[in-house]
Amino acid sequence: MEKASGRWQDRQFREFPELLRSDDLVVFNNTRVFPARLYGRRSGVKAQRLSPRNPAYRDSLVGRVEVLLTAQLSTQPNEWECLVRPGRKIGVGERLLFGEAGELQAEVVARAGFGERRIRFQPVQDFFALLDHLGHVPLPPYIAREDCAADRERYQTVYARERGSVAAPTAGLHFTPEILARIRERGIEAAEITLHVGLGTFQPLRVERVEDHQLHAEPYSISADAAAAINRALRGSRRVVAVGTTTVRALEHAAQAGSGTVPAGCAAADVFIYPGFRFQVVNALLTNFHLPQSSLLMLVSAFGGRENVLRAYEHAVSQRYRFYSYGDCMFFE
Repeated sequence: MEKASGRWQDRQFREFPELLRSDDLVVFNNTRVFPARLYGRRSGVKAQRLSPRNPAYRDSLVGRVEVLLTAQLSTQPNEWECLVRPGRKIGVGERLLFGEAGELQAEVVARAGFGERRIRFQPVQDFFALLDHLGHVPLPPYIAREDCAADRERYQTVYARERGSVAAPTAGLHFTPEILARIRERGIEAAEITLHVGLGTFQPLRVERVEDHQLHAEPYSISADAAAAINRALRGSRRVVAVGTTTVRALEHAAQAGSGTVPAGCAAADVFIYPGFRFQVVNALLTNFHLPQSSLLMLVSAFGGRENVLRAYEHAVSQRYRFYSYGDCMFFE
């Protein structure tokens, strides 16, 4: 879709390389999804007790728990922020066990924002190897099935490298090695950054005033080479094409910190982009179709224009486009 005119065309994604300009810079988010969902049990230590008259009393202290790891704390590598079910019953001080023999053990050490808990894992020889063995791929809730072994590769972009996301940057799921090769054959420059997708991407808007909404920060990193490529494109007034909303958030947050240029380094993106936002880096956007009342839809509306986005979504519904993670996409320029 053209932002200025509001005109659109129905195209196949295999045509995407031909929609790019020869001097474009295409920026990808190379984060990799890890098996961040753990199923375990309560140990009974410091568990909230139920009344003996409650039918669930016998199982309450050693009942099943589900933990979704959302962010590893850089200051304390063994500590993670996470969502826990059943959340109300899991208190600070309680110990959780994962694996048949309790190969992984964790203690709830604090409550965090956004309904999360902070847990501390007991040291093990290779934490991520054990997580690969015990963990599950955190498929989105609208995929109504259990994860399977194939999801460990299917729910990844073909250029995924840096482990740390609880969800795939879904606009990138459309790319194949062949499409990437055609982009390279055209001599179009590409750069990779990393933003680890967490709760910030999925938080629904529950405030009356949009300005009051606060996003969960998501860590990102931009290498010196990527920053140099992005800043060269900005200085040359070339088009920066962002693959996915996560890429947009990282680039625009970095540009705010760098007063219009993109510095190399690591930070956490908590920028909330909604209509009226002034984009400093991104000129074109490839994105999937998103859930209503989401910060992602607000970002796309800020970029493409609210009326353009509404008409595009109406057209997508009428043409039976697929929505969400494994759905179709649109390109705003």
